[in-house]
Amino acid sequence: MRRLPLFPLDVVLFPGELLPLHIFEPRYRRMVARCLDTDHRFGLIYHDSDRFGPFLMEEGRVGALAAIERHHGLDDGRSFILVKGMGRFAIHDGLESAEPYYEAVVAEYDDEPGPRKLTARRQASIDLFRAAVSALQRRSSASPDFDADKEVSFRLAAFVQVDPEWRQDLLEMRKEEARLARLDEIFEQVIAGRAPEAEE
Repeated sequence: MRRLPLFPLDVVLFPGELLPLHIFEPRYRRMVARCLDTDHRFGLIYHDSDRFGPFLMEEGRVGALAAIERHHGLDDGRSFILVKGMGRFAIHDGLESAEPYYEAVVAEYDDEPGPRKLTARRQASIDLFRAAVSALQRRSSASPDFDADKEVSFRLAAFVQVDPEWRQDLLEMRKEEARLARLDEIFEQVIAGRAPEAEE
């Protein structure tokens, strides 16, 4: 477990995904400054205050460990940063802090043990993804390489434009096979010419 500053935001970050952020609120300017002075990491956790009210740091909430890859500070104190998802965490205990931003003790949130060899299963989802891209006639804009010998579900999910609740559900899944099955549903809908039904 570790102590981690938290940034609740109405977006979901996947492991391996890059996300640009504009930091303008004073408390998060302070958080970013602290991160830059230490290990460049903070917790990005999905929260829509307009829908769910105040962020309460509930035990068990799952978020992404974000690492600051790039930082560009402005003269007025704002900054633009680029973060990369490095893994997942679950809140163990919210902390009262002298800092103006949220802090919590968090635990790593890893996948549960599953089949050792998922190469063929991953390749099936990769093939569906490519068929969906072809159906959208975007061959030139999205043709990444995937290694079916490694975890690919979060890389594939980064290309899926759906609501953040769907992305959060995927982030919380602890079996890659389950995530791939959920992604396959989206890819099959696109291939069939239907809009993705992300609430399923």
